[in-house]
Amino acid sequence: MRLRHSSALIPLLLVLQVSCDRAASAGAELPSGEGRKSQPARVSQRLEAAEVAVAYSRPVARGRTIFGTTVPYGEIWNPGADKATRIELSHDLTVAGQPLPAGKYSIWAVPGATEWTLVFSRAWDVEHVPYPEGEDALRLRVRPQTGPHMESLGFYFPMADADSATLVLHWAETMIPLPLRVR
Repeated sequence: MRLRHSSALIPLLLVLQVSCDRAASAGAELPSGEGRKSQPARVSQRLEAAEVAVAYSRPVARGRTIFGTTVPYGEIWNPGADKATRIELSHDLTVAGQPLPAGKYSIWAVPGATEWTLVFSRAWDVEHVPYPEGEDALRLRVRPQTGPHMESLGFYFPMADADSATLVLHWAETMIPLPLRVR
């Protein structure tokens, strides 16, 4: 099969990365996807001795307009479904230049048309609603980018170097790149 557009590679790379990560992380059990509309997924990346792992569920657009309607602007939202999306850092990192200590966090967002706030919460083992007030470890303002349509929400690493990588949150045509670096 020959791909005509490079944007078609992003979903393919995401599927390959999630499949490889599942095989490589036998100890990190995902819940069964049986009977769920939003399938569970896990993605991870090594940065020197550090490992970054994201576990989440993948809601599907199903023809809906996502940001500004299904996910309202200006309201706190967990990018996933079922359990809150979780990120685990084995070592201290910087996220978009801001320090984030090693540990487990849930990821939250306040989407906007031109700017988002991303929140890393110390309350990591929680459901995707309600937002755990008072547990913020880090808040970042980030700018969304436009990309090719991604039917199911996904996290992936399109760039990884020895001590840095970019983690992307991507759903519909919206992409949120997060530069990560080992501290």
